[in-house]
Amino acid sequence: MDFAQLSIIISVLGIHLLAVMSPGPDFFMAVRNSLTYSRKTGIYTAIGFGLGIGVHVGYSIFGLGYIISQSIWIYNIIKYMGAAYLVWVGIQSFLSKDSALDVGETSKKEDISPLKAIRIGFLTNVLNPKATLFFLSLFTIVIGPETPKSIMLFTGVMMMVNTALWFSFLSYLITHSKVLPFFEKYQNVFNKLFGGILVAIGVKVAFFTD
Repeated sequence: MDFAQLSIIISVLGIHLLAVMSPGPDFFMAVRNSLTYSRKTGIYTAIGFGLGIGVHVGYSIFGLGYIISQSIWIYNIIKYMGAAYLVWVGIQSFLSKDSALDVGETSKKEDISPLKAIRIGFLTNVLNPKATLFFLSLFTIVIGPETPKSIMLFTGVMMMVNTALWFSFLSYLITHSKVLPFFEKYQNVFNKLFGGILVAIGVKVAFFTD
C-alpha cells in the first residue's frame, strides 16, 4: 500500500464518518430502537446499518451504482420503497403506547429479536436513495475506477465497521444510566417525536428528492 492509496482510504473514511454522524434515517432509527426497546436492540440495529453499507459498497464496486443512478424507474422504486418503510415505522412509533418504566424497576420492556433489529437497520440503510448517490459519488470521484479492487474492498469493510461502531456507541450513550431515566420518563413524547420525524423524512424522500 503506497501513500496515494493510504491517502484515499483516510479521505474516504473521513468523508463517510461525517456522513454517518449527520442526522438522517439511520440516526433516528437507531435512537428510536435504543429508547423503545433496549441498548442491545440498538446495537443489533447498528449491525444492520453496517450490513446495508456492504450492499452499497458492493454495487458501487461492480458498477451497478451507475446503472441505478441512470435508470429513473429503478431509482424511483428504491426511493418509494424506502419512503414507505420509513413512514410505516414512523406511524408505528407515533401510535405506540407509553411503556416507560419507573427508574429502578427490574422488569424489562418487551424487546424484539436480534434478527428483527438487524433487519430494521438493514432495510433502513439499504432503502435510502440518498445513500445510493452518496456511494456512487464516493466511488467515482474520490476513489476512482483506477483504484485497486483490494483497496476498494478494504475501504468498504472499514466503512461497514465504522457504521456499526458509531451507532453502537450512540446506542450506548443514550441508554447510559445517567441519560436513560430522562428518556424513560418522557418516552411517550419521544415515541411520537421520532415517529413524526421518520414520517417527515419518508415524505421528504418520496416527494422532495431528485
